[in-house]
Amino acid sequence: MSDIVVPQGQWEADQEAALSNWLYGDGETVQEGVTVAEIMVEKTSFEIPAPTSGTLAITVAEDEVVVPGQVVGSIQ
Repeated sequence: MSDIVVPQGQWEADQEAALSNWLYGDGETVQEGVTVAEIMVEKTSFEIPAPTSGTLAITVAEDEVVVPGQVVGSIQ
């Protein structure tokens, strides 16, 4: 199992970020390196790639506020 983690160091610590979109559904198979989710910080979007290939397990819903380093899902 590999955690899907919100990247660190890409925006200022005082800016609020939200998980704006999952590009695959819970339980879908994904390939390593594909973009599985997007984070929106103000009007800028950041992509989160799959850390490995496998089955996606989502633990944070769309539109929830997230912080750098937070685990938002996993690949099993």
